[in-house]
Amino acid sequence: MRILILGAGKMGSFFTDILSFQHETAVYDVNPHQLRFVYNTYRFTTLDEIKEFEPELVINAVTVKYTLEAFRQVLPVLPKDCIISDIASVKTGLKKFYEESGFRYVSTHPMFGPTFASLSNLSNENAIIITEGDHLGRIFFKDIYQTLKLNIFEYTFDEHDETVAYSLSIPFVSTFVFTAVMKHQDAPGTTFKKHMSIAQGLLSEDDYLLQEILFNPRTPAQVENVRLELKRLLEIINNKDAESMKAYLTRLRENIK
Repeated sequence: MRILILGAGKMGSFFTDILSFQHETAVYDVNPHQLRFVYNTYRFTTLDEIKEFEPELVINAVTVKYTLEAFRQVLPVLPKDCIISDIASVKTGLKKFYEESGFRYVSTHPMFGPTFASLSNLSNENAIIITEGDHLGRIFFKDIYQTLKLNIFEYTFDEHDETVAYSLSIPFVSTFVFTAVMKHQDAPGTTFKKHMSIAQGLLSEDDYLLQEILFNPRTPAQVENVRLELKRLLEIINNKDAESMKAYLTRLRENIK
């Protein structure tokens, strides 16, 4: 299959690497310097090159801020039977765009990134495949993710956004709060160092990505849950209520079983 990957960043390069040995691949990036780090693939910087390549599948791997813009740029030069796809963690506006595009489409979300995941061992990582869209496109990505030994879940666009609001916004907000109140330690403990490593990795992500995940309409309810839990914990601490603390810790341990 002829596959065009939009964006030669971390995830674009990752997909190029895993697909280029079984498919004819090309990577398109408006920044030619990014293309220095992709191999065993065509490297495109113009729309004419894409048109001549005639891709059968497009994987949009640009940063989430430019997902729709990248699609709009390349759609005029794509064959009408081409399947377009994204791997974005934020699906805002994508369902409407796909339905109006006139192209077959598939949307997935690899629930991992190069910041924290070991890309050589993804057996503990997850991927979401959106149930709406082209059947053959979904089968293609399911095969890829199974080969990578990912745990695969199938959700609608709405179910995906609800899952992201829960699984990403809570750890993001918790990390932000830790980072906001922390002070650098000369002799940090193990737990502090682990939290610091998470904070450094998270804050190296694209600002727009962090913003859009937190601006998910379902995120405020999750953040409110964090606020209520902090309030409850503060009351226990202020009252030095040993019994309540024991019950609280018991509930927490039950949650992580």
